[in-house]
Amino acid sequence: MNETIIAGLLGLLEGLTEFIPVSSTGHILLAGHFLGFNSSGKTFEVLIQLGAILAIVGVYAQRLIHVFASAPHDPAARRFILTVLVAFLPAAIIGVAAHGIIKTILFETPILIASMLVLGGVILLWVDRLNLPERETDAMRLSPTLAFKIGLFQCLAMIPGVSRSGSTIVGAMLMGVSKRAAAEFSFFLSMPTMAGAFTYDLYKSRDLLNAKDIDLITIGFVAAFISGIFVVRGLLDFVGRHGYAAFGWWRIIVGTAALVLIYAGY
Repeated sequence: MNETIIAGLLGLLEGLTEFIPVSSTGHILLAGHFLGFNSSGKTFEVLIQLGAILAIVGVYAQRLIHVFASAPHDPAARRFILTVLVAFLPAAIIGVAAHGIIKTILFETPILIASMLVLGGVILLWVDRLNLPERETDAMRLSPTLAFKIGLFQCLAMIPGVSRSGSTIVGAMLMGVSKRAAAEFSFFLSMPTMAGAFTYDLYKSRDLLNAKDIDLITIGFVAAFISGIFVVRGLLDFVGRHGYAAFGWWRIIVGTAALVLIYAGY
């Protein structure tokens, strides 16, 4: 298949899966593996996340502008900004320290990725069925301490296939955050996390990129932006009505199918 078409398809896949707990990176890496798509230094898979970042910024633009405009005189707005930054801190530190291992070993191990999809699906189904107390129902009013703990859970997503949104949502729910608020806080946390990952990976991989890579990344970015908008707008209502079971089953099905194909020699 033409690389331009593959880049567009992978971009669509990134936008469709980035904000739901199924691991966008895991899906993209596995799809690229089976389609024979190889990017320079695995930069494509990270850099197209910028499209998803801009999608969520666009959807939440009005609220974000209000928060930052109110911050100088509104303690609640400053507290919200602080909680997001505190939650982001663990991933920033570990991401920089383990960048080489993540890109050169974990990203290159399809069996690990597929196995994490299955394991994460089982955990998601288990957590979704628990009768957990919902002490926190507003994603913008979490305490910095709680946010930091959620940020620690996010670090699990350094292993491709675990899912950044999935680990933060599960961690938040286990600590008393409602399903809807957990998903929304995952949205907010994704902004500095993915922006940081994009910036650092672009810096580390700047010498590996050529004109062809940039063209493919641009195509993937645009596709991720378009599909990401639709997911962000619909996900909270879906989760509020149906929970996370559908995503758990999806992970198990995709991960199992990938393992079968890998062991069959594909």
